[in-house]
Amino acid sequence: MDVRCNSLNEVRENIDNIDREIVALLAARGNFVTQAALFKKTTSEVKAPNRVEQVISKVISLAQEQGANSAVVESVYRAMISAFIEAELKEHSRLNENRGEP
Repeated sequence: MDVRCNSLNEVRENIDNIDREIVALLAARGNFVTQAALFKKTTSEVKAPNRVEQVISKVISLAQEQGANSAVVESVYRAMISAFIEAELKEHSRLNENRGEP
């Protein structure tokens, strides 16, 4: 996507539109993260460091394909995944309390 803007205001409007899309996608991703907690038996499964590295590797490749800054994409994904893991751990704990499990 190569949109050329004619003003800073136009740049900001485009960024605002992208932010709306990103937040909607984060909400959808969060929904799946919540569902994933249902299928995981242990906190180790929630943390899943091998899966984290698979995702990071995949998005770095996608960034390169799309001409995005790979370092920025990696940093954003690591922060996002960390936040989602924390949310999933809370959900996992809540589910286990409701099931009467330790």
